Amino acid sequence: MEIQFCGAAQTVTGSCHLLTLDDGYKILLDCGLYQGRDEEFEDFNSEWIFDPSSVDCMILSHAHIDHSGRIPKLVKDGYRGDIICTSATRDLSAVMLIDSAKIQENDAYYTNKRLKKRGLPPDAKPLYTHEDAYDALEGFIGISYDKWFQIKPGVHVEFRDSGHIFGSASVTLKIEQKGKSPTYFGFSGDIGRPDRPILKDPKPMENLDYLICESTYGGRKHNQLPQDVEDLLKIIEETCVQNKGKLIIPAFSVGRTQELVHTLDKLETEGRLPSLPVFVDSPMAVNATEVFRLHPECFDSEILEYMIDDPNPFRFNDLKYIRKTEDSKKLNYLKGPAIIISASGMMTGGRIVHHLINHIENPNNTILVVGYCAPHTLGAKIRRGDKKVRIFGVERRVRAKVEVMDSYSAHGDQDEMLNYLSNLDREKLKNIFLVHGDIERQENFKKGLKNDGFVSVEIPELGQKYELS
Repeated sequence: MEIQFCGAAQTVTGSCHLLTLDDGYKILLDCGLYQGRDEEFEDFNSEWIFDPSSVDCMILSHAHIDHSGRIPKLVKDGYRGDIICTSATRDLSAVMLIDSAKIQENDAYYTNKRLKKRGLPPDAKPLYTHEDAYDALEGFIGISYDKWFQIKPGVHVEFRDSGHIFGSASVTLKIEQKGKSPTYFGFSGDIGRPDRPILKDPKPMENLDYLICESTYGGRKHNQLPQDVEDLLKIIEETCVQNKGKLIIPAFSVGRTQELVHTLDKLETEGRLPSLPVFVDSPMAVNATEVFRLHPECFDSEILEYMIDDPNPFRFNDLKYIRKTEDSKKLNYLKGPAIIISASGMMTGGRIVHHLINHIENPNNTILVVGYCAPHTLGAKIRRGDKKVRIFGVERRVRAKVEVMDSYSAHGDQDEMLNYLSNLDREKLKNIFLVHGDIERQENFKKGLKNDGFVSVEIPELGQKYELS
């Protein structure tokens, strides 16, 4: 067998790994979009390291765009096989890929307008269109957790809940070979966190021969839930009650937004949330939240018990979901304190950018960063404390207070990832390949794995291949 790392190699986004079996059968694990502004990856989304038409089967760990976002292009460029994922991932992908296609189309449209103004040919084309997204969705097959599914004779896949977002899963491939014991090949996907609201705890994989493992927060330690809530309340009190300002929260539409809304819902039920308007200004977040409600099999026992008294854990009296563009624009003229949650989480596009333009120069406001931002993104610049940033080509002063709460991350920290892997047999596991992390984080996590008894840990480069015995 051979594994080639075609994305998320020494970087966090663009997950994509190609496994070629001894008989030539090719299995693609994820097909994500690179999200960032690094010139080194300028052509990543438009070009392939492999021939899409040569791939026989694709397995998707979860619906986040950095894991699924190039699937419509994969199909457009010749892939004709199945796309196997959990049922919740299939439904979320329908929302997210169509939204992603619209973003690609809008980006091309506005790029062409700028080119025409400069007297240049308006030749920008979207990476894919919404029609391409619809075509890709026809190939999705949703299967259950914890059951072996036959991909082809001698090759089976099992999903286990990874606790990262709705429908997220680790992937285990059981590959039978003549005259040998089966080879178990694992892919962690993104590892979630235990004891978090809404989702079940990550379920460990069984013993493996090989593992591709994420490493986003190698060497880092997150706060735990009680501290999350108290920190959030403190920020709301200072910004909205004392300063009469607005709390702007850039958040991923899937996962982060729902966790924030549910936290606010519980605080409102407990009578601890100050009375002020809360807006979720992201059409995709609205659609994704509806998908969440259709999949109670992904809920943990705590939220199921909570729903006995509150059937909708994602809605409360002061909360308003916004779909229409004109309603979003009205928030620019809203007087008084408010909380605005909007996408994208890395602040690379979407309605959050407009809210930043209108609120970033007011010292009474706070921008609360609740997740990872890839290098060179607007979010990364704001997160690291830049005093000036460019938004839509215009320089803005960052006078609003900036707060960071990585504790809301859907990725496990180093201790949580090590605990997730702790059951694996060190003697059976021949190699761990670290992906989905900046090189510094990967080096830290590699050191932690070595200290925990794992013998062989590799950090692949983009395009690198490994022969597997």
